[in-house]
Amino acid sequence: MDYLKIKGKSALNGTIKISGAKNASLPLIAMTILAKNSVVIKNLPAVADIKTLLKLLTNLGASCEFHEDRVVVDTSTINETKATYDIVKTMRASILVLGPILTRFGHCEVSLPGGCAIGQRPIDLHLKALEQMGAEITIKAGYIQAKAPQGLQGCEIIFDKITVTGTANIVMAAALAKGETTIINAAREPEVVQLCEVLNASGVKIDGIGTAVLKITGTDGKLLEIDEFSVIPDRIEAGTYLCAGAITGAKITLTNVEPEHLGAVIAKFEEMGFKLDITQDTITIHPTQEIKPVRIITQEYPAFPTDMQAQFMALATQANGVSIIEERLFENRFMHVSELQRMGADISLNGHTATINGKSDLSATDVMATDLRASSALVLAALVAQGETNIHRIYHLDRGYDSLEKKLKNVGVEVTRLKEGL
Repeated sequence: MDYLKIKGKSALNGTIKISGAKNASLPLIAMTILAKNSVVIKNLPAVADIKTLLKLLTNLGASCEFHEDRVVVDTSTINETKATYDIVKTMRASILVLGPILTRFGHCEVSLPGGCAIGQRPIDLHLKALEQMGAEITIKAGYIQAKAPQGLQGCEIIFDKITVTGTANIVMAAALAKGETTIINAAREPEVVQLCEVLNASGVKIDGIGTAVLKITGTDGKLLEIDEFSVIPDRIEAGTYLCAGAITGAKITLTNVEPEHLGAVIAKFEEMGFKLDITQDTITIHPTQEIKPVRIITQEYPAFPTDMQAQFMALATQANGVSIIEERLFENRFMHVSELQRMGADISLNGHTATINGKSDLSATDVMATDLRASSALVLAALVAQGETNIHRIYHLDRGYDSLEKKLKNVGVEVTRLKEGL
């Protein structure tokens, strides 16, 4: 198992190219199950979750050829409709194959998912929606067994709560269904928008893209011709590296970024006193004399993303004053707090609310990553800690950050990947 050694107090400066979005790539890869042709996807990040999903498709009989940041996926050879536990247990997003396999083949078995330990993310919304579309679903021996021998039928689906993977799953299921499916209270995240845009360009009529009401006219089983496309930039990776510039008082420029997707995050940086220069595809953050405290409430897009909460908590430890962060989406997403406290952060928890008293002088120590975004918070804290911080269990980081050490080294961070026990 690997860990990272980061020397704090380095002077940062330079440019970072943002990779494609992991959270957009996963549903887009699952979407290839709906295609009759080989699909070329460009600007894919080289992260563990992508490799896991491609392995799952390979196990189902598809062929996947990876060339640097692009992949060619041919699902015409799929001859298996069971997504087994050994793959699905490592990544919750594997559930994204449920909708497309069921709508294409009329039956499937998908293991109940695993992944990050950040709280309950139930898939009952996915299953209830598929049942409304005519699927027969049972759960047996840890597997979701779904059948729709007559195909799925379009209908009106109202999600009780906004679900990103649920919206993506049902959009894909509806793509080959009979008739029109209306999803009310759909997720509006850019990653869902891109999925809808690619399907729309491939012959599936989708109205309301980017809104909370989607209307999908299915093809009644006709497979899609999907043209080559590029994955949108990763807004969470971009936000994380902006935090790296902010916490170290550095001027950092991001390229290959989509500022429109970062509205709520940019607003919080400005509240904290940072000046940002923004063009169509670049963002430069400038140091500020004083980091101001901030109040953050995580909510669904276009509000402040839960995936940036941990990084801003690390940044808030360096603000002059009291910051408040309220986590409204996941009940167990403050696991990084105890590790930040080990480094000297003054943070108190009350239910879903964290109070951060800044400014704290952080000290390097050994810390342990508990989930993907918590890991990046520890990296950020290490950048300003006195001494060398060892971050263990970084397989969490590898799930979502492409070439992390290389990108950090390019802007001046002293970071080394080492093997445990050596």
